[in-house]
Order: sequence, then C-alpha cells, then structure tokens
Amino acid sequence: MTDADPDTRTLVLLRHAKAEQGNDAADDAERPLSARGTADAAAAGAWLAHHGLLPDVVICSTARRTRQTWHGVAMGMTGSPPEGGPTGPRPTVRYEPGAYDAHPEELLSLVRTVDPAARTALLIAHNPGISLLSALFDPEGVDDGGLRTAELAVHRCPVGWSQWSRAGAPLTARHTARD
Repeated sequence: MTDADPDTRTLVLLRHAKAEQGNDAADDAERPLSARGTADAAAAGAWLAHHGLLPDVVICSTARRTRQTWHGVAMGMTGSPPEGGPTGPRPTVRYEPGAYDAHPEELLSLVRTVDPAARTALLIAHNPGISLLSALFDPEGVDDGGLRTAELAVHRCPVGWSQWSRAGAPLTARHTARD
C-alpha cells in the first residue's frame, strides 16, 4: 500500500479505541481504554504494519484513551513497546492538547505542521473532529456515522503537508479492527 511517488504524503486518521464510560464530563480526558479497546488498538497497529503504513510522525491527543491507543498501536506495529522495535526507527510522537475536542479545521492545522520530510503521519484523535476531517478531505469517503472506535482512514495527497486542503486527499483505505 506504499506509494513510490516521493511527493505523495499519506495521512492515517485513527479514532481512539473503545474507552471505559466516564462518570461525568470533568473526567472525560482521563477515561482509560476498555479491554476491547486495548486489543483493537494492537490490531490496528498490526494492520498498519502489514500494509506498510508505519508512521514517521504521530500526532496524538493528550487524552488518556488516545495515548493508550497509540501505545497499543505501537505494540501492534512492532511487537514491542513504542520506544522502537524490529520494524524500524521510532516515529516522532507529538502529544497535542489541541487535538482534544478539536474541530476539523484545527486538526487540519496540526497536519499542516508535520515535518516536510515525513512521508506518513498518523493522527489519533476524537469524534466528531476526526470523522469530519476525513470527510473534509474526501466528502464521498466516510459514511454518515463517521469513524467507529479504532477505525483507520487512510488519505493520500500528492503535495507537501502544508498544502493539504479540503477535498484534496482521497480516502484510499479504511479498516476497523472488529471487522
């Protein structure tokens, strides 16, 4: 699934994996993954590795469930902790408070800051913003329900990160660990 064109950039959008229910809005950012969420995150990482979509850069919301999702994805990609493993060098990981409860234009702004040398980036965030970002890139690609928990949406665009824009990055693959 990798692209030989050196100008093409691949953005993988990932809605965080299934989290435990919180008691109130005050503790929403601290909700941990459920057992199913932990397994789904590892399965998402294995799917990324199998399809040659190992990220150079990871942008991750600072919420506990997204950080735990990244850890599970990294374990699934490498078979080891996210500090690195047999599949290659570790990605640059940016924990971004602005990715929590973000609107799609705010997430797009984060994408536009990815290192120009990076070919593949992974953005781990929340609904509705992450689903709306996918729809912004490809209005025909995401169904009305948006991305499910631990669902991956792969978008490709033949321009640098700073030039990503509306309707400019077609959805080329989708995967949900539970499928």
